[in-house]
Amino acid sequence: MSALIDVLSWIMLLAGGAFCVIGALGLVRMPDFFTRMHAASVIDTLGAGLILLGLMLQAGLTLITVKLVVIGLLIFFTSPTSTHALAQAALARGLRPLLAQPEEDVSSKS
Repeated sequence: MSALIDVLSWIMLLAGGAFCVIGALGLVRMPDFFTRMHAASVIDTLGAGLILLGLMLQAGLTLITVKLVVIGLLIFFTSPTSTHALAQAALARGLRPLLAQPEEDVSSKS
């Protein structure tokens, strides 16, 4: 049973790390502020949650697990709230999302 918990823990830790790396790549690759913010908030919240879950499996039923749950709840509630506040502040300053340009109808050009 201990080996199964270790394997599950490492799967969670590696998946969480992979999501955090994907979120970091999203910060570099996305074209504007709003899409970068979305990549950072959603993916990194998931990555941090998976890392915390993997650490909880490693810790077992101890006080450390309770502390990790509190940290997870803090991240779960503050990340979307701070992302929303950042988006509202950017909109209030006049920054608009980059939207796709409407494509011209090919049949009307003939």
